[in-house]
Amino acid sequence: AALQVADYGYVLETGEVVLEGPASELAHNPRVIESYLGLGKKKD
Repeated sequence: AALQVADYGYVLETGEVVLEGPASELAHNPRVIESYLGLGKKKD
C-alpha cells in the first residue's frame, strides 16, 4: 500500500537500508515481492 502512494522508498533489513529507489521499481522487485509482500514462490 505504501509503495502505491510513495514516489521513492527504502527497504530496511535489521535496521540497514538494503534497497532504495523509485517506489514503482521497488514494487516490482522480486526480492521485495517475495520477502515483504508475501507473494513470492509457493512452497510445496
